[in-house]
Amino acid sequence: MNTLERFLDYVTYDTQSDPTVETVPTTAKQKVLGQRLVNDLKEIGLQDAYMDEHGYVYASLKGNTEGKKAVGFVAHMDTSPDYSGYNVKPVILNNYDGKDIVVNGEVVTAVKDYPELAQYVGKTMVVTDGSTLLGADDKAGVAIILSAMEYLVNHPEVPHGDVHVGFTPDEEVGLGASLFDVKGFHCDFAYTVDGGAVDCIDYENFNAAHAVVTVQGNSIHPGSAKDKMVNAIHVAEEFDAMLPVQQRPEHTSGYEGFYHLMQFNGTVDGVTLEYIIRNHSREQFEQMKSFMMQCTRHMQKRYTTDTITTTITDTYYNMKECFAGKEEVVEYARRAIS
Repeated sequence: MNTLERFLDYVTYDTQSDPTVETVPTTAKQKVLGQRLVNDLKEIGLQDAYMDEHGYVYASLKGNTEGKKAVGFVAHMDTSPDYSGYNVKPVILNNYDGKDIVVNGEVVTAVKDYPELAQYVGKTMVVTDGSTLLGADDKAGVAIILSAMEYLVNHPEVPHGDVHVGFTPDEEVGLGASLFDVKGFHCDFAYTVDGGAVDCIDYENFNAAHAVVTVQGNSIHPGSAKDKMVNAIHVAEEFDAMLPVQQRPEHTSGYEGFYHLMQFNGTVDGVTLEYIIRNHSREQFEQMKSFMMQCTRHMQKRYTTDTITTTITDTYYNMKECFAGKEEVVEYARRAIS
């Protein structure tokens, strides 16, 4: 089975994670793909492959050359909870012509919106039919790692140290690394194979936090609501308007941080807002979180303390902080793709 065939197979597994669940994995269906991957790893010759109780899949290939470092490759099995990953119907575009991508008579991806499509002219592309996520994030990475390991198994003349594989659940909801067995992975360093251009190497990322803002309203019959009603929807809108418009993702790029309102749910009686906060700079990241709490305190004074509450939880930090004195790990990756 080649990489494309593997990928087309893996995207048929519905592996959406769930941000409302705190157990790992957040959805049991991720383990279904996990078990499939264990079977596939064993089939290509990695007999120590297994899945732990939390849905993490591990396997390894013994090195064939002395003095080589142990390296790991990691990818995640889950897909985003933002859109359906059920009954995925991938569409294969052979020899892509550079035009708008049309599926079932409807333009699903326009060149004017995605000029980067020009670099894929003449290549084979796999796209969604528009009704679901495709799941390339990160089942493409999973398929690539499987094929790479199969190549190493079948070509023992290629010198290498110990090579380890790790497939994780719940990356899309920020829990992918939470129960990863780093010590048991036995690697000197590892690379994540995830979304991006073929020649792209990422060794820094946003600091990330998740914020939940809860607004408690007071629903009174509108005929007698004067000076009594507290419309939670309006309070929530007022809170969101306090956050800088120019720090929304639709107005930022590169290293610029942002507040991203992910969900706005509720009624007059109560509203919940969910945000993600991102910034490469740790100092600015802390300032952004502090500002959101200042906005909360302002709203509490304007209404009452019980009207609005905000809980902010750090999700992950910029991995660049870990690379001080270990720059050769990035250089290895650069040499590999050159």
